[in-house]
Amino acid sequence: MSKYVIVGQYVPGDSPVYRLDPRAKLLGIACFVALVFLANNAASYALLIGFTILSIAVSRVPLRFLWNGMKPVLVLIAFTAVLHLTFTEGGAVVTEWGWFAIHEEGVRQAVFIALRLLIIIVLTSLLTLTTSPLQLTDGLEQILSPLKAIGVPTHELALMMSIALRFIPTLLEETEKIVKAQMSRGAKLDSGPVWQRMKNLIPVLIPLFISAFRRAEDLATAMEARGYRGGIGRTKLRALRYTWRDLALAGVLLCLLTGLLFLRS
Repeated sequence: MSKYVIVGQYVPGDSPVYRLDPRAKLLGIACFVALVFLANNAASYALLIGFTILSIAVSRVPLRFLWNGMKPVLVLIAFTAVLHLTFTEGGAVVTEWGWFAIHEEGVRQAVFIALRLLIIIVLTSLLTLTTSPLQLTDGLEQILSPLKAIGVPTHELALMMSIALRFIPTLLEETEKIVKAQMSRGAKLDSGPVWQRMKNLIPVLIPLFISAFRRAEDLATAMEARGYRGGIGRTKLRALRYTWRDLALAGVLLCLLTGLLFLRS
């Protein structure tokens, strides 16, 4: 199960994307997600797909690893596309069976929404795949630092989000182990009516929650043992600095914005 989920996982490597400042990557992803919503025709989506393929190639993240992680998401994307295909009306009727009809606008929306989700998920996955949890924490803390003026604990917030992302693969591995252990004891988790399957999940969820609380307690104890006292007076081993690569990323995103505005109909 865990090998099919790439959210929160970091793949060590070396490429221009790895060497980007984490703040630039976080801000770049936020800008890119906003830019995706500017696309509204085939040409603009072709430009976004080209940018996504180029980003994957430059990042040098193994394609097989990325593909395995995308498989569970493809089911959700297909489900969303079917919903739009079924319930969106407008334009000429493509095909119909009695009361059910598929309209031209439904096909268009299904394809565009599926591409939009796929592009966003791939690019956001590249962020966590190419950024270590420590870099992610530092980047988030620096971005949120202006909020310190109004009393927001930015260091704790950044650390909390980073730990949550980091523990997603760990909890999935733990879930996989518990499911196998319960099935070896005779639990039937993949058969029977829906309500029975939900009831059968209780022996999985209880040890999973206990394990999660134990890990959180162990982590808190380890952090206290190392003298962690929050962000007050805390210094950085490596100070974050923007480089020419981060400026190049800003330039690429600006070109992407110009292209989307030009192609937008």
